[in-house]
Amino acid sequence: MKKFNIRKVLDGLTAASSSSSATAQPGTPRETDVIQETLQSEHFQLCKTVRHGFPHHPSSMAFDPVQKILAVGTQTGALRLFGRAGVECYCQHESGAAVIQLQFLINEGALVSALADDSIHLWNLRQKIPAILHSLKFSRERITYCHLPFQSKWLYVGTERGNIHIVNVESFTLSGYVIMWNKAIELSTKTHPGPVVHISDNPMDEGKLLIGFECGVVVLWDLKCKKADYRYSYDEAIHSVAWHHEGKQFVCSHSDGTLTTWNVRVPAKATQIITPHGKQPKDGKKPEPCKPILKVEYKTTRAGDPFMVLSGGLSYDTVGRRACLTVMHGKSTTVLEMDYPIVDFLTLCETPYPNDFQEPYAVVVLLEKDLVVIDLGQIGYPIFENPYPLTIHESPVTCCEYFADCPDEIIPALYSVGSRQKRQGYSKKEWPISGGNWGQGTQSYPEIIITGHADGTIKFWDASALMLQVLYKLKTAKVFERARGKEDKSSTEIVEEDPFAIQTMSWCPESRMLCVAGVSAHVIIYRFSKQEVTTEVVQLLEVRMQCEFSNGDSPDTGGEKTPTLPTPGASSSPQESEPPTQPSTGSNSTDGPRDNIPCLQVRSSPLKQSPGYQVELVIQLVWVSGEPPQPITSLAINSSYGLVVFGNTNGLAVVDYLQKTLLLNMGTTELCSPSDPYPRQPRSPRKPRQPSGAPCDTNDGSNTSEDRCKSPTSVKFKSRRFSKTVANDFAKMSRRISSSSEQKTDVDAKDNSFTRSRSSSVTSIDRESREAISSFHFCESFPRKVDSLVSPCLLVGTTQGSVMMVALSLPPGGDQRLQQPVGISSCGTMVRLKGGILTMALLDATGTLLPPSYEPWYDSNASEEEKEKSRKRRPASPPSSQDGQDSQFAVLCSEKQAKVVAMPSQTRIYKHSITESSFVLRADVVQMSGANCITCFCANGHIMALSLPSLRPLLDVNYLPLTDMRIARTFCFSNVGQALYLTSPTEIQRITYSQETCDNLQEMLSELFTPVETPEAPNRGFFKGLFGGGAQSLDREDLFGETAAGKASRSLAQHIPGPGSMEGMKGAASGVVGDLARARIALDERGQKLGELEERTAAMMASADSFSKHAHDMMLKYKDKKWYQL
Repeated sequence: MKKFNIRKVLDGLTAASSSSSATAQPGTPRETDVIQETLQSEHFQLCKTVRHGFPHHPSSMAFDPVQKILAVGTQTGALRLFGRAGVECYCQHESGAAVIQLQFLINEGALVSALADDSIHLWNLRQKIPAILHSLKFSRERITYCHLPFQSKWLYVGTERGNIHIVNVESFTLSGYVIMWNKAIELSTKTHPGPVVHISDNPMDEGKLLIGFECGVVVLWDLKCKKADYRYSYDEAIHSVAWHHEGKQFVCSHSDGTLTTWNVRVPAKATQIITPHGKQPKDGKKPEPCKPILKVEYKTTRAGDPFMVLSGGLSYDTVGRRACLTVMHGKSTTVLEMDYPIVDFLTLCETPYPNDFQEPYAVVVLLEKDLVVIDLGQIGYPIFENPYPLTIHESPVTCCEYFADCPDEIIPALYSVGSRQKRQGYSKKEWPISGGNWGQGTQSYPEIIITGHADGTIKFWDASALMLQVLYKLKTAKVFERARGKEDKSSTEIVEEDPFAIQTMSWCPESRMLCVAGVSAHVIIYRFSKQEVTTEVVQLLEVRMQCEFSNGDSPDTGGEKTPTLPTPGASSSPQESEPPTQPSTGSNSTDGPRDNIPCLQVRSSPLKQSPGYQVELVIQLVWVSGEPPQPITSLAINSSYGLVVFGNTNGLAVVDYLQKTLLLNMGTTELCSPSDPYPRQPRSPRKPRQPSGAPCDTNDGSNTSEDRCKSPTSVKFKSRRFSKTVANDFAKMSRRISSSSEQKTDVDAKDNSFTRSRSSSVTSIDRESREAISSFHFCESFPRKVDSLVSPCLLVGTTQGSVMMVALSLPPGGDQRLQQPVGISSCGTMVRLKGGILTMALLDATGTLLPPSYEPWYDSNASEEEKEKSRKRRPASPPSSQDGQDSQFAVLCSEKQAKVVAMPSQTRIYKHSITESSFVLRADVVQMSGANCITCFCANGHIMALSLPSLRPLLDVNYLPLTDMRIARTFCFSNVGQALYLTSPTEIQRITYSQETCDNLQEMLSELFTPVETPEAPNRGFFKGLFGGGAQSLDREDLFGETAAGKASRSLAQHIPGPGSMEGMKGAASGVVGDLARARIALDERGQKLGELEERTAAMMASADSFSKHAHDMMLKYKDKKWYQL
């Protein structure tokens, strides 16, 4: 018997927490063989890094014309800031209230945000992680509109009551100067004018403020005289107002689709009223009303006609027409259709000064799900090519994989084929939002993110250096025939919407082989090639997989085996198991059950395949006796062996994609050998359905300890549906997580959605209890305990916690590999864990990770000479076992626990209970700091890390509670301490669990603010200066300061100091160093105050001495004089 390793036992006991324990077992390596683990808890720290994608539910936008930075606010209180390609920043308001308006302090590195909870905030953008400097919370009035004049420190705040308050943005205090609505409108007006919808100062006179009320009244207010100069009235509600740069005219947009132009000095009547999209009657009557014009901007040019840009205003008879942006330039009117509704738009101009010719050159249009920039300088108004990764949600993301530290040549290869997919017709000019600078990070390893989508597309993204850029897009739906309409839809489809949606992926970066599984029970194998080819006939393999116990009416049958099922434990030849390679002529009549027919039809016409990923083989599961095929739950590909394996609730299938043959099609229970120490019991409690001779259920329906600890996600991989059903899945999953009691799930095999029931329905129990395949791992190990040499193997994990070994016998390479069959034999169950198996890996005797073998990439369409140069099979690296010693460790992780098993003895070395009250959603074996560890994400929001092989807890942080299924479906870990998940349908959040990355994060992040000189103010000209023309300035300090205006009411708004003033110090120092720095600053301040006090004391003493001296002199002077001599 092997020696107990007391040191490891004690280490495990001391490292374990009260809720989880790691235990060492007899069979631990000898004292001389103890693996020195280098990873410690100080190597780990969790923090967010960057957020990519389109801002979810955008609500407002602002642009700094000098810094060239764009800010976007959302309905959830988020702020996204964009500069040049690769310069992005995300920050969040704590309240989560919608951002209703944003205002830059132009070229000051600051931003003012107004929220729906009636608060305004000042953000400091001069640091890499922006922070709030000041906040002001209004308590008696609702904020509706804000305006900050260029180079002014006074912010005008309009409210729902029609009043205007003025805020000093330096101190964030209210001025006593208030413009009350009843003083602004005419005294004869009996009704309230409504909320303030617009505020702006006259471009030529800062002392005149234009105020727009919702009812249609516009007031020109004289700030010095505190009275209204002019009032302009129109009988339709106002949505926006825009000035001509000379300050003599302004334009209003109204709710009836009209634009009114007013002369400042002629308030009685508008000088022009037009309805841009209204039909003009011939009899001269008023045109028919249109939809409201929500916003208008009026921009002038030196050389030509002014531009008028507006959103909305279409006629009511254009029902169903998409949202439009209208550009009016001279006599031409151009209507630009948008793909989504318009949230806001801004016209970008050459100058920040409102009293100069604006010279517009582009329009930024913020849509509900996109950001479009239109070039105003080219004919036809083309759009700019967007450099930001805003198309993540082009089709809903259904799955995600993250690969850090990839081969160096993979990104250039994908970029070269992806660059040919780019659209044409973009503007020739450079992207106009060009502010900020990239970070100076030292980490430069290649990173790739792969996203699978509901429409069947797969996108490859370059995620290196905290940036994100799309490399290549693959459309898997091209392989299939598309239904032109609902009437053409096949009755065999098991998914109503998105039948091509990607369910899971397996990618080998070294060989560039890609395998994807879709919701319609199909698997597609792709090979990467730089040559364009035309495939005359797509290679197709149909597989008939059925459950081990039939759900038919015959109670005495134990389920009909598939015709291609080999005997367990014996090799399967392709002659025995190969199904027809052409589509079967299955039964699909209305009077009989569907049988032997796939869910989708592979295209019959030739398929032109561009350079990139090209179809090698299509595998489809077929209907069996009227039952649809079960969704594929797990998938793996190995380029060295030329094999693909996939599984579902019915079992697993192994396919040789080189020979295009089915090697194995076996039920889960049949993978177990007769001597299996973990025998399977009949899964259905219906005794008539038990096969004769089957062992009885001794528990009589009661839960065993294994059943009680089983997580609700024992069959979670089955339940991936998209589009309409995805919301239901999220809601149901949330209910399950919040429930305190561990209940069994019943999985409806027809709609594949999570359901919850306390019913003891026999059908529900039967379906839930199917043991689905949950994970695979190709490796080179010892298939049986008695083996002394490694050989190709396949580890199979199930949702019931079983880990089984399958031995593979590969023929020699070259032509023999394509002619001789691959032998497969099941070696039975190796070990069993609580909960479904999530991940498996193999370590050698030194604790080094043994990755699956692979074949280096070669271009299959290249010449034979080039193929032979690059095509070399990577030799097997694991050593053989000598003297009966264990030379490998199998690392196994389930939803509840982790185990390390010595190979080939299959002795459990370490065991760790990860969670009792929750369950693990995602687990990966990753490499970090030159060592390996297991990383886990639990449904209760905890992110954990365990050392290998001793399973010591290294990290346990309560990071993110699972609020919806999107996070569970997309969360993934990668090497070098990286992880990501979809935080919203449109955004990817990247995080790191590496202390080193957290320490270097400040350097890696991009800079938003760069020192830029403000352009010179426009020249007034000789005659304007002589005769008093040109812009009139205003000393707002004299007008709004406390001396002139007094103090504002304290109950009106509350000032809240922000954390931003400490942010620079926090970024420079953390922990004890930060505390010392803060203490030093406090001491300096105290010393400074003490010094000032000492100076004041000395001054008082000097003053007292002087007074005493003068008093003494006076006393001597009048000492001997009488009172009448004074």
